[in-house]
Amino acid sequence: MSIATARYGSVARAFHWAIAVAILINLPLGLFGDAIQQVTGPVMPTHKSIGLTVLALSIARLVWRLGHPAPPEPAGMGALERRVAPVIHWALYALMILVPLTGYAMSSAGNRPLDWFGLFPVAKLPVTRDTLLYELSHEGHEILGLTLGALAIGHILAALRHHFILKDGVLRRMIG
Repeated sequence: MSIATARYGSVARAFHWAIAVAILINLPLGLFGDAIQQVTGPVMPTHKSIGLTVLALSIARLVWRLGHPAPPEPAGMGALERRVAPVIHWALYALMILVPLTGYAMSSAGNRPLDWFGLFPVAKLPVTRDTLLYELSHEGHEILGLTLGALAIGHILAALRHHFILKDGVLRRMIG
């Protein structure tokens, strides 16, 4: 099978890279927001807006993906990798939705208005700080965010391994 026929479509690639860039920007904003804002000013409104963007794009991407299967894996890919890769990919999909959703729930319980990059308000979810949902969202957002970061790093390292060591075309499937 040629590399050209094994590539993801342009819509899938656009979703992948837009979400990847947003996550790579947003993880440090969430982890180091206090230190960053001492230099730049408030970062949480931007973090929340990027998170809402990731949530919307990830839901759209999931809907797209359900109707557009991934191209087949390269013939030389090992049996273990064939079993593990889809599990990791679906875990990434779940986390790309759960991390921003828990942040959205947590932010909804706050006193500050929620908006998207200052352009328009975003309706809050019916969550208050005295509920179990808030507690779960608060703890879950951090734990799931760190898990997403770890899986994303593993995903990047695996793609680089396929490209530079195995040279099997896996990374080229997602590069335009």
